[in-house]
Parts: sequence; C-alpha cells; structure tokens
Amino acid sequence: MIIHAGDVGGPEVLEALQKIAPVIAVRGNVDTDGCGKTLPFRAVAETGGTNIYVVHRIEDLDINPASAEMRIVVSGHSHKPGRSEKGGVLYVNPGSAGPRRFNLPISVAQLDLTVTPWAVKFIQLMDGRS
Repeated sequence: MIIHAGDVGGPEVLEALQKIAPVIAVRGNVDTDGCGKTLPFRAVAETGGTNIYVVHRIEDLDINPASAEMRIVVSGHSHKPGRSEKGGVLYVNPGSAGPRRFNLPISVAQLDLTVTPWAVKFIQLMDGRS
C-alpha cells in the first residue's frame, strides 16, 4: 500500500503510484485544481489489522488517534521527514518525494508493520540536482 499525505501535484502522480500498489491519498494545500480538489482532506487506511489515519497538516488532526483506535498517523505539509510516538500512537512524516523544498531531503518512508516495534525507514531519493 502507498500512502500519499498530500501535495500530490497532478493525476499522473497517482496514476503512476497505482501501477505499483493500492494508493490512499489526501488533499494537500497545493492540490487546488483537477484531481487534487477531489481528494479527501483525511483518510483511513487499514492494513494488517492496523488503522492508519492520514492527514496533510498535523494541525488539522480532528480526532484523538488513540481513542479512535488509530495506531499510526501519517502527515505531510512540512516536507520534513520525522517519526515520533505519543500516547501509544506512531506519528510519521515521510518527507517529500517531489521537487526539493526548503533544502530538505527528497524522501519517502517505509513502514514495516510485521515487526514489533514497528519499523520506520526513511529512504532518501536522488533528484538529479543533488
């Protein structure tokens, strides 16, 4: 499964990702036209019995993830890769796989839910300009 935390950029991105695996995507602040405006602001993904809440801006989190039985929250917006835990919930920002922003790495995150504790691996991508 591929989770896209917003700022998709265009339908061709989602089409390419869907050729790899099922995609759960939410709308980011730059997704204002075309397919972007049809994306939900929040989504829930379930895989392997684990509920994952997806939101672009962590500030827009509208639930208590632990109370809602969400074990993982994936967010984007800052484009800064990061991992933290709070109240038994894993929070992950995979960074950005698109054009480099703010001198941050171009990255994605891989979650391994088959191990305990869950493993988060950040993968830095090359963009030809590095």
